[in-house]
Amino acid sequence: MGKILAIVIGVALLGFIAEEVVRSGSSFFRGDNTNIGEVNGEKIAYADFSQKLEQSTNQFKQQSGQSITPQVSNYIQETTWNQYLTELLLNKEINKLGIVVGEAESQSMISGSNPDPQIQRQFVGQDGQFDKSKLNQFLQYLQTPKADAAQLAAWNDFVRQLITAKKQQKYMALVTNGLYVNSLDAQDDYLAKNKLANFKYTVLDYASIPDANIKLTDDDYSTYYNAHKNEFKNQQELRSFEYISFNAAPSKDDTAAVKAQVEKLVGDFKATANDSLFVQINSETKGQLTYQKKGQLEPKLDSVMFTADKGFIYGPYFSNGSYKVAKLIDSRVGPDSIKARHILINPTTEGGIDKALAKADSIKKLIAGGKSFADLAKMYSIDKASGEKGGDLGTFGRGAMVPAFDDAVFSAKPGELKVVTTQFGVHLYQVEEQKGSSKYVKIAVVDKPLTPSSKTQAAVYSKAQAFLSSLNKDNFDAQAKKANLPLKKAEDVNAVAASVIGLDNAREIVKWAFKSEKGDFSDQVFASGDQYVVARLSAIKPKGILSLEDVKKQIEPAVRIQVKGKQLSDKFQSALNGASNIDQVAQKAGSKVTPLQNIVFANPVIPGSAAEYKVIGTVFGSQPNKLSKPIEGQQGVYVFTLDSFTNPAQLTNNIREKQQIGQVLLQRSQGSVLDALKDKANVKDNRAKFM
Repeated sequence: MGKILAIVIGVALLGFIAEEVVRSGSSFFRGDNTNIGEVNGEKIAYADFSQKLEQSTNQFKQQSGQSITPQVSNYIQETTWNQYLTELLLNKEINKLGIVVGEAESQSMISGSNPDPQIQRQFVGQDGQFDKSKLNQFLQYLQTPKADAAQLAAWNDFVRQLITAKKQQKYMALVTNGLYVNSLDAQDDYLAKNKLANFKYTVLDYASIPDANIKLTDDDYSTYYNAHKNEFKNQQELRSFEYISFNAAPSKDDTAAVKAQVEKLVGDFKATANDSLFVQINSETKGQLTYQKKGQLEPKLDSVMFTADKGFIYGPYFSNGSYKVAKLIDSRVGPDSIKARHILINPTTEGGIDKALAKADSIKKLIAGGKSFADLAKMYSIDKASGEKGGDLGTFGRGAMVPAFDDAVFSAKPGELKVVTTQFGVHLYQVEEQKGSSKYVKIAVVDKPLTPSSKTQAAVYSKAQAFLSSLNKDNFDAQAKKANLPLKKAEDVNAVAASVIGLDNAREIVKWAFKSEKGDFSDQVFASGDQYVVARLSAIKPKGILSLEDVKKQIEPAVRIQVKGKQLSDKFQSALNGASNIDQVAQKAGSKVTPLQNIVFANPVIPGSAAEYKVIGTVFGSQPNKLSKPIEGQQGVYVFTLDSFTNPAQLTNNIREKQQIGQVLLQRSQGSVLDALKDKANVKDNRAKFM
């Protein structure tokens, strides 16, 4: 069942993951209360999206083992949203074109001679290859009355996902099959990679004019903005806010209190006979106690525990935000890894733990009497993966198995037949081989995190509340300065952001920002981690082409370069007047001439400088022995003279060039199709009012 559910979740996340989809930017807190969005008039129900988001989150937990932080949650939500939108956009095109997967084709994908790769990966034999008999056995089981209803539903959902993916493949095949590379494309590509240009250039760097000497005017900004307006298209509404934060970190009294709390535990910790239970009751961090070798403990313990006596107490000490005390429970010299095999018996099906232990003892006697361990494992072990291999678990190091089993097998001698009970059942096991030898210690650690007390939090909150109470529409900056508090900024935040620079958990602040007007300050004190925050909305950038005012600060460096370029171009133009060669131009302009050999159009880099697309492009469109006009490049303003071209051998067979270009087009086609569908789509994103 676990495998089938994993398949369903995995396939649900397959498909074509789009980049950020165009979002509306209208008010996020009005309108439909049940639909989280809309694509070309098709509504997205909050319940449907929420279900997919839950599947994505569960899959992430299973695969990564990480905790779900606000940043991770935001990433999962964004990925799931984009995948959901992409499916809707593609499915609309698929339905419009009448693309289907017929019954015979579906059957072939599931149980034909060459089933879908997703199915093949789930039904493998002992050799790791697809096992058709296992698939057939499973399909037959689904047809019986004994078939689990949930498992059957999961399988049907999985098949539906396979069919959807197949339709998407067909749609993309229609697009890619229409791609064509002609002989002229191949010839141009060949020349771009093989035609060589030899030229001399002189350059006046932008850095030669100090920034302080450039005074930018409104006309300078307008000229640049109007020439690059389409570059400032905002795909989604963004907002910026400034904020004051009051730090509620633990005080000296808080620190002393937590340390004293840990110190009180030392005596009882030293005296207890049940260290594991003591840790479970008193420690913030729960966990099984396992043997570890040098280098696996945190540094403070690693330096003392391997030379200490059993029962030694270390601490209290401070580490990773907590006060801790550690106890050496045991130390021993043992193998680093072992090769072992086992037979696993299920107490539930045997009628209880006692009967399972009795069965393990009976199997043990059979093996001791000469019966094959491997044969009995295949016959009796409920761990089918190892059972089919004679119970073989392979070679593994300490910590690879659950603690109870780990302790047992690493304490056993090679050849011994022993029994241990874990949460999985009763194991009859045998260590076949031991490798390596190191000293290992078992350490119990009790920790108490250092957090601010309610008294500390209340005091800091009161300061933040007093600051908020002192504000009016016009005095935010003045009050911050009076309180000697730095004004921090969160710029260009989108509506579903969970964190911003400086604030790990900022979701409530972001929600407030998208309900407010420019200049508003927050109507409450927000808690974010150990900080209390008061914010003011400083900017709103609507969806669409941004105004000059919105991008003025952003484009300032480029505008300054543009003004410098005009001045340097004028300087070169004066030097060009009356000059007959590049050396004369450089001498008059106060620059130097640099010769370049064997430059190709496909790699427009000037050695020692940077990629200069405009300069190299102009070179390849020039005639030899003519001075160019000033060209404003990336690093400065250039003037060049072309010496010669070296043409490659005639292209007689363009098949390879066509294939290379076609491959590049094929790789880009999927993203290009999705971009085109997104640009055309009318998408409304209401996630901000739900999430």
